[in-house]
Amino acid sequence: MRSTGVLLFVGLAAVSGLLAAQTDSDYSVPRTEYGQPDFQGVWNFASNIPMERPTKYAELEALSSEQVAKNQEDAVATFESQIASGFGVGGYNSYWYERAGRGDNLRTSLIVYPPDGKIPAVVEGAYYQLGSLGVDIPGERPMRALFGGISKEGPEDRGLSERCIMGFNSGPPFVPSGYNNNVQFFQHKDTVVIMTEMVHDARIVPLDGTPHIDDGIRQWTGDSRGFWEGDTLVVETRNFTGMSQSFKPTPYGDDYDKVITERFTRVNADTMSYEFTIDDPGTFTDKLTAVIPMSLVDGLLYEYACHEGNYGMTNTLRGARWEETNLVSEAN
Repeated sequence: MRSTGVLLFVGLAAVSGLLAAQTDSDYSVPRTEYGQPDFQGVWNFASNIPMERPTKYAELEALSSEQVAKNQEDAVATFESQIASGFGVGGYNSYWYERAGRGDNLRTSLIVYPPDGKIPAVVEGAYYQLGSLGVDIPGERPMRALFGGISKEGPEDRGLSERCIMGFNSGPPFVPSGYNNNVQFFQHKDTVVIMTEMVHDARIVPLDGTPHIDDGIRQWTGDSRGFWEGDTLVVETRNFTGMSQSFKPTPYGDDYDKVITERFTRVNADTMSYEFTIDDPGTFTDKLTAVIPMSLVDGLLYEYACHEGNYGMTNTLRGARWEETNLVSEAN
């Protein structure tokens, strides 16, 4: 594998819309023993380009390198000042966050469609549930948001990430977040394994043309099938449960009919173009497409070690029972 430490931490900079269209002209994609493009290794999809285009940039698709540098400086300064003023570090301080991005992405949003860089409007009557890291929110089971909860009666009332069912960036699709933006590829002639270490999910993707599982079978991360389109790996995922938010950061659902199409293309020795399209007519009025450059990492993927029944969940429920007992004692 090639070292990409510099690429990961040089700050923001420039790419046009679809990175896949900018493959280096003299670059020859390496091949596996089966003659397929070789994606094997660990890739990082960290980004400090926002998913949605900020309103202040309106129709502006890209910034200058000077604007990007200034935005990055301001973001870091704001974060550090909040800590210094007693705002607190929350779960982590700034050391642990992946706040830098690639050096070749100047876009104002990762979303390239719709053209305004915004998440499409939500259909009328779509379900809405937004978790909170603070107080519990009103609601009924199932808890669809990743964080927070609707009560502490039992684990089913807590967020999907708290329950270690779904990672906050593991997808599909992959969504850049605060840390652990890593994915590893394993390849065989008829199968690709796409493994993310945020809640340790290994997605096994058949390439042999077998059909999707029966429509009556539903899974949290859907059912994936892939095929090669030239040097691009195309992965289509459907059969989602409909019990999770359709797309972070907008936790609307019903994603029962959601289909996600991902496209992976190596564009040079250290870069993969990752493009995904979400077609979820039960939630959004239009499709959504985003493009994220990924960097090859000269290193290993280490276990995140999140599991059902972890200490956080146990202690959250134990704390709630202790609080209830003491409130009853005080009342008597």
